[in-house]
Amino acid sequence: MPEFGLIHYNYPGTLEEFLAFAKEEGFQCTELLYSDIWNYRKGETFEEAMEKAPKVRRLLDEYGIRASSVSPANDFIQMDEVALKVQVDRMEKFCRLAEILGTRLLRIDGGSPKPEVPEDRALYIDLIAKGLEMCRPFIEKEGFSFALDNHGLVTNDADLQVEILTKVGSANIGANLDTMNYRWAGHDLDKVARFYETIAPYVKHTHFKDGIGKRGEYQGKALGEGEVPLEHAVKCLKAAGYSGPWLVEYEGKTEHQAGFRKGLQWLKAHV
Repeated sequence: MPEFGLIHYNYPGTLEEFLAFAKEEGFQCTELLYSDIWNYRKGETFEEAMEKAPKVRRLLDEYGIRASSVSPANDFIQMDEVALKVQVDRMEKFCRLAEILGTRLLRIDGGSPKPEVPEDRALYIDLIAKGLEMCRPFIEKEGFSFALDNHGLVTNDADLQVEILTKVGSANIGANLDTMNYRWAGHDLDKVARFYETIAPYVKHTHFKDGIGKRGEYQGKALGEGEVPLEHAVKCLKAAGYSGPWLVEYEGKTEHQAGFRKGLQWLKAHV
């Protein structure tokens, strides 16, 4: 049976309120954000995170919600070796935290453009692949997996994602498919559909998200109320033998509960 989940993103209130809603609506799993466990961007230490993680796990267990993945908000677009090593070391620490939470999957980013990094496709591929290669020893030894998201302005291209994954060549490193992000990045709908076909064999995790428009014009919608070819995404994933969780992401500005609720209804009807 398919496992349906939602992402702890764009939902007002506390983590416990979010989990209570997830349980009430019938969701089975969730992707947790780095800030739920280790908000290093606000100065939390890893030691503090190691104390927090068991408390988060107890909340998950209390509400019967499985952690499908953890998002560390990493950035491998680093020209400086020391900066890249900081990213890699943090990824290993997030694996430790994910294990406490009951998952061995990190939903990862490639990174973001920077003034000091030339805007060059081949360079971006090399930098992200280098970061992933540095992570391989600990994830392969201990059975963790990474799912590279089509997020932001660098990896929002299925061809580029596949080039990175092929270059690294690890069965433990695949993709996260966000159904809206390719469109958000500016690709036309025919190309979005083709990207679904391209990335499907590599997918380890999903974000089912809908909306209309690109970049500054983008408006988040409930599943089935936007413009991206969601049914084609489902078809491509099933044809590729995808057996992972199906997660709703909702980026509407209001009616967050209704957006997630409609998303679950859409997935149950189409998956």
